[in-house]
Amino acid sequence: AGATAPNPLYQSWFAEYNKVNPTTQISYQSVGSGAGVKQFLEQTVDFGATDDPMKDKDREKFPKDRGAGPIQIPTTGLFVVFAYNLDGVDGLKLSREAYCGIADGTIKNWNDPKIAKDNSGAKLPDLPITWAYRSDGSGTTAIFTNHLEKACPGWKIGAGKSVSWPTGTGAKGNEGVTAAIQQAPGAIGYVEYSYGKENNLKMATLANKAGTFVEPTPEAAAKALEGMQPDEKFVVKVPDPEQKEAYPIVSLTYLLLYENYPDAAKGEALKSFVTWAMKDGKTAATTLGYIPLPDDIATKVVAQLDSIKVAAK
Repeated sequence: AGATAPNPLYQSWFAEYNKVNPTTQISYQSVGSGAGVKQFLEQTVDFGATDDPMKDKDREKFPKDRGAGPIQIPTTGLFVVFAYNLDGVDGLKLSREAYCGIADGTIKNWNDPKIAKDNSGAKLPDLPITWAYRSDGSGTTAIFTNHLEKACPGWKIGAGKSVSWPTGTGAKGNEGVTAAIQQAPGAIGYVEYSYGKENNLKMATLANKAGTFVEPTPEAAAKALEGMQPDEKFVVKVPDPEQKEAYPIVSLTYLLLYENYPDAAKGEALKSFVTWAMKDGKTAATTLGYIPLPDDIATKVVAQLDSIKVAAK
């Protein structure tokens, strides 16, 4: 159980893996990163999933009979978009001043000059902006707010899986925010790209750190991860990439595994699945709009699986 952002990919992977290995079925509850970490630490699931790497305070709660600590491995890259519902306005461009103002609630109307100046020719309506955000503990929120904290001068809302938004409507999961945007003309909010793509949402082009307006595409998001190497906890952080053509809101998402699996069959099945996903799961990742891990990082992930111990059969 865990992160909603990679859920479309995980469901695809689990179905494909089952075709190759009919005796193994993997179920996954898309409940958000916060709930995923909680259930993992409470041992009510065989693995957890989070877009926001585990914090030290959570690592301290790791059950000692399941190993020295959690095994945290990245599975794919993903990126967060500003999705919006505005009839007659396609290809919306948002400068940093504009999208920071929308997110912190200081820009309240669609025809605000800060939005209009980069969208000449667009018929921006005199319509209130409805901000849609995650109400649950969310790795998507963590990725999004970590970026805003770097990109927005004077950002006061903070960063993390849960923040107190000054305005707008909350919804649970990427699924809930997607629905909230679809249902409210004038709405804008943040979702993982695959949800925007799958539901045909309009997605804004954003100004990056270099000042380039970049469309939200997997190719542009992949540029943000070029040359990045994970630290000793397999964490890669690029809250505000500097590459001229890079999309600005990009991160990795992670699986959480135990070091000890008393059920040998489950432990071996998880190791087999992750090994398969790192090699044969790349096609599905690309098709759905995720960013496959570079080969060198995928190889390190598979090597990390050797630290998983399973009970003698």
